[in-house]
Amino acid sequence: MKTTRKITAAFLFALALFSFNGAKAQETSKYDQGFRLGFGLNAGYANEDPYKLILGADARLQYDLTKRYSITLTTGFNNVFVSENDGDDLGFIPVKAGLKAFVWNDQFYLTGEAGAAFAVTNNYNDTSLLLSPGIGYANKYIDISARYEHYSDFPTINNDGTPGKGFGQFALRLAYGFKL
Repeated sequence: MKTTRKITAAFLFALALFSFNGAKAQETSKYDQGFRLGFGLNAGYANEDPYKLILGADARLQYDLTKRYSITLTTGFNNVFVSENDGDDLGFIPVKAGLKAFVWNDQFYLTGEAGAAFAVTNNYNDTSLLLSPGIGYANKYIDISARYEHYSDFPTINNDGTPGKGFGQFALRLAYGFKL
């Protein structure tokens, strides 16, 4: 898990460095800054036991700083399914802030988000750190992305059957968005 955290942190740092390195003052003055709102459906697969399939929905508010760079605020609800023998499902509300950098044709982007996941089901009340790098494609209305999300504090089951902490998921997001 420590390696995953280091890779995620390095990716987010590189994304931030890359994103702001090429920013130009002229882009801001020529581009009509504004807000976008998107509603998405998510499906993912967890990489640690007892978790399996993850389904969710989200809302993302995006503020376009320039034509190439945006900041995001995302929230929604996700449910992590487990088999009946492994316990109860885990439902949580993710709250993330991030940076979106369009790197090719103003449609393909890299993104990095960080925040918290608030557990809300089955008498589980803990909160977990949430890190989420991703890649995607967006046009005027459609946003399709793939990402890895790491939840550092949710309980897992180690290979030897002992309790552990932290798991990740590989997820896809399909969203409809529009300018406000």
